[in-house]
Amino acid sequence: MSTPSEVPAGLPAAPEFVEPLQEWHRLHVRMLVVRPLNEGIAMLVPILVLLFTGNGEKWRLFASGATVAAILAFSYLIWRTTRYRITDDQVELHTGLLTRKQLAVPRDRIRTVDLTSKPGHRIFGLSAVRIGTGQQDVPGTDGLTLDAVTKQEAERLRLLLLQKGVTPKAAAEGEHAEPVPVPESEVISQLDLKWLKFAPLSLSGLVAIGAVFGVLSNYADDLGLHPVQDLWEWLFGNPSLALFAGFLIVLAVVGLVLSIPLYILQFWNYRLTREPDGTLRVQRGLLTTRSVSVEEQRLRGVDIQEPLLVRAGKGAKLAAVTTGLGSKGESNLLLPPAPLSVAHQVSRDVLKVGSDPTTLRLRKHPFAALRRSVFRHVMPWAVIAAGLAIWAPSWAWPIPVAIIPFAALVGWDNYRSLGNALDERYLVTRNNSLVRSTVALQRTGIIGWRIERSFFQRRSGLMTIGATTAAGAGIYHVTDVGESHGLALADEAVPDLLRPFLVDSTVDGQAERNA
Repeated sequence: MSTPSEVPAGLPAAPEFVEPLQEWHRLHVRMLVVRPLNEGIAMLVPILVLLFTGNGEKWRLFASGATVAAILAFSYLIWRTTRYRITDDQVELHTGLLTRKQLAVPRDRIRTVDLTSKPGHRIFGLSAVRIGTGQQDVPGTDGLTLDAVTKQEAERLRLLLLQKGVTPKAAAEGEHAEPVPVPESEVISQLDLKWLKFAPLSLSGLVAIGAVFGVLSNYADDLGLHPVQDLWEWLFGNPSLALFAGFLIVLAVVGLVLSIPLYILQFWNYRLTREPDGTLRVQRGLLTTRSVSVEEQRLRGVDIQEPLLVRAGKGAKLAAVTTGLGSKGESNLLLPPAPLSVAHQVSRDVLKVGSDPTTLRLRKHPFAALRRSVFRHVMPWAVIAAGLAIWAPSWAWPIPVAIIPFAALVGWDNYRSLGNALDERYLVTRNNSLVRSTVALQRTGIIGWRIERSFFQRRSGLMTIGATTAAGAGIYHVTDVGESHGLALADEAVPDLLRPFLVDSTVDGQAERNA
């Protein structure tokens, strides 16, 4: 009797076993309701304008109905034509009817997984999954979005895609295996209601007022209103200091009132945790919840940001400098506006260091940098004042003249903010005044240097050196630093990278005159 492995004489050998590809999945059917709901909220203002303006023209009712029908039809087409699957090597997404799009993201290039749930998603238990590769500079290569899947599926995808080397088959088999104790997440930071005092200082209320005013003004013509023109005529038709002061006071009060609820909407339930899979996870949001996961091995540093008023209240916020997050719909925020001491503590815990590198004593920049800073801030207002004195009414030019002393103070504060330092692991640079930024960048993450010397910088013996990196903003500047010290700093931060292009005496001298 032959064994099962033996092949009877005269029969061809059995083909090699090929494991079937992972099956394709559709987005969840409930998105047929969720997408129109979310889109309808965004289109609510123009639809209402069409319905309730004019003299009862039938075309307005028809246009409103057509808009709603188009949203429903578009949602169905997206659901009907969109499929995705996850193989051992990549994430694939096929979508589109007339123009078919086939996207594929290699799994080894995935840097972040962002879970977002708008109010419509939350009502129906869904979540949108944004898979990022950190290559926003190349169109079509910055990841893909699955909008929407169930919350359970979104969490499964997050764990699967951020665990390198885990195949979909192994993950599925793990679901049916006996449960294994999983280490709990380490909570690095979470929301403290005391932080609400920084909400009015962040000026988010004024930003919201501007956004609402801009949206409403787009549809004001259909209502027979001209808010921009009316406001301009009201302010400048009968100019007076009392009128301007009253307008600014009302604007400030409304901004303060709006800032606290906006802070709550953005950062309610905020938590920063270190997950057992080696990722940092930020969760936040009241109506729209968001969860962003970043691999720790992709972290290249931190950025402590201090807006002027928040800094006056001894507060700051913290952002990640990482290869997986950028400016196109993604967030690098690790800590919302909070006490500066908390920002330093979170920075230390995130970087796993004994002392936060952003607290290093910074080397001041030469006095010539002060002259440049004050000049850059004062000169525009002086030019504006001169222009208004020639071509505008006599009451206009004193306004920019009154601003000049404050501009000079901002220039002086900008100089005070300049500084740089270097330790064994990090290059630290600080810039700006209105939003002071202190960046600690890993020296191993620096891939090049950009050296800039304008005509006026050359006359003052200054330069701006930029550390280029694959993370964060892509380049971080040490502004208006002394020439010799700047070159020496770059050479010491990354030995042998800049050395072939330097004259030995330039580096060895260290420019004591700029100390």
